[in-house]
Amino acid sequence: MLPALYHYFRVPLPYVQTLALQERIHQLQLLHRKTSSHKDILLLLQHRPVYTAGRRQTEDSVQDERARLTNIGADLVTTARGGELTFHGPGQIVGYPLLDLSRTSPPTPVRDYVCRLQKALELHLLEAHGIRHAPTDHTGVRHRLTTHGFAMNITREPLPWFEQVVACGLADVKAGSVETATDKQVDIHGEIPGLLSRFGRMLEREFAPANLANEGAVGEAIATAEANALKEGEWARTPILV
Repeated sequence: MLPALYHYFRVPLPYVQTLALQERIHQLQLLHRKTSSHKDILLLLQHRPVYTAGRRQTEDSVQDERARLTNIGADLVTTARGGELTFHGPGQIVGYPLLDLSRTSPPTPVRDYVCRLQKALELHLLEAHGIRHAPTDHTGVRHRLTTHGFAMNITREPLPWFEQVVACGLADVKAGSVETATDKQVDIHGEIPGLLSRFGRMLEREFAPANLANEGAVGEAIATAEANALKEGEWARTPILV
């Protein structure tokens, strides 16, 4: 089996543009799947500060929150996912595996894939930082091409943003991070090699860096997203409280 590709964006990406990038790659995978020439790819990144609302939250229900949260320096985006309001931003590693579960023989069951994804995160927290993690159970798979992602707070930077909302509707739960759990400073860029190694172990795949110049339309889409993110300039480091 060919190695899966990965790309790590070293500059935070706007959420809406990242959704568009995922959709573009997904459509290219579907297009080239007929000739088995499509590539599996894992996108690793940080987002610019953004609150996302689930599909059950209407624009009317988040209107007041939209005004308040955008006023403190974050975007607010209503998405098609389940769940309630949550935050993504710098200091948090977000991963979007765009993998074809039909490549294996027999095809990888969805539940098995999600369990392996969770186990990779658990292993990383335990082996790299000595943290025992309680997993969640949400899936997102279309045409057996995954769009299920994950988010993990590494530094303390996301925590003040989480404090501005009742994240995921869990009033009695507070967000944490690797830094708060270990009381040590952590280099977020340094987390990437370990994550890739553990994803490779749990998904039984090798991950190789994508050479964007050689990946056709997929490479062009990733390069364009990265260039546009660079043009965005600086982002709010902490909520701008007024």
